[in-house]
Amino acid sequence: MTSLDSYITLGRSGLRVSPLTLGTMTFGEDHGWGATPEKSTEMLATYLDRGGNSIDTANLYTNGHSEKIIGDFFAKSNVRRDQAVIGTKFYCSMFDGDPNAGGAGRKAIMQQVEASLRRLRTDYVDILWLHNWDPGTPVEETLRGLDDLVTSGKARYIGFSDLPAWKVAEAQTIARFRGWSPIVTLQLEYSLLERTVEGELIPMAQDMGIGVMPWSPLKNGLLSGKYRRGNAGSVDSARRAHGGEPGEADYAVIDALLKVADEADASPAAVALAWVRSRPGVSSTIIGARRIGQLTDNLSSLDVTLTGEQTATLDHASTPTLGFPMPLRELSASLGFPGTTVDGVRFPRSPMLSMSPTRY
Repeated sequence: MTSLDSYITLGRSGLRVSPLTLGTMTFGEDHGWGATPEKSTEMLATYLDRGGNSIDTANLYTNGHSEKIIGDFFAKSNVRRDQAVIGTKFYCSMFDGDPNAGGAGRKAIMQQVEASLRRLRTDYVDILWLHNWDPGTPVEETLRGLDDLVTSGKARYIGFSDLPAWKVAEAQTIARFRGWSPIVTLQLEYSLLERTVEGELIPMAQDMGIGVMPWSPLKNGLLSGKYRRGNAGSVDSARRAHGGEPGEADYAVIDALLKVADEADASPAAVALAWVRSRPGVSSTIIGARRIGQLTDNLSSLDVTLTGEQTATLDHASTPTLGFPMPLRELSASLGFPGTTVDGVRFPRSPMLSMSPTRY
């Protein structure tokens, strides 16, 4: 059993965060599907009261309303702003027709950060996230701008979100070489229905000291328990807009999830979250909700500990198909050390070496 105040060190840094981060993309009503300020405030208070300290937002979330709700909450409540780890993202433009209002150039970064700080009613953010890769801006310009913000005290740490592994690795290498602020955390989509990040992104993050912070661990609600075989007609318009109705492969995973949830006497959402939290490289998992009931259900995942057999059931049902060169990794390892034991792993003899190489 875990709790929100069982803090985790984020990547290769000194920043400690809760095992579940409160995502606030649903805070605000600008897009018509979010939570009211009152409900959002209730969820914030509930999360913090239970010992949570990590809050994730972005300038784009409900067109800035999410940031404003968070800022107003800390300005009016008895909770110290310094007690929380607040992260926000930049990259997305808030102004049509202005080519410098978005992206990751120096002008855009500074403009977006200043606007976010005003909405958040704070002097700094704990994590400043690059929300996407800007191919039109040299990564050195972005990194130097971020380092300047850390030096000035307007940001404490740097995170990247939704970038390819090779770009994150390039940026981290440059930052280390230049002595600039490193990337300490990486947001990426990760769930039982989205495991392709296990191919390159997660191993890269582990190797480079970057803490992984998964988003959409319930795959837009598909793993919440709401979707089961036979109720495809109940899939709502929001679900269809985010990737369509579940297919047979999805339902195979959902079936396994429902089975394990029944065994564990827990909700499917809690089991799906417990699985993500247990994965190698994962630091803190982002949860989102539009209602307090959804939030408390997500928080109940902290009480779920999966057995080895239950984990294996979920792993087997959700095994991803990874792109090249990942399918060759096991074969390559075997060919490297055939017939020997290395680092505790026994590699079988290779049939490709049945003939002695001395013949050639």
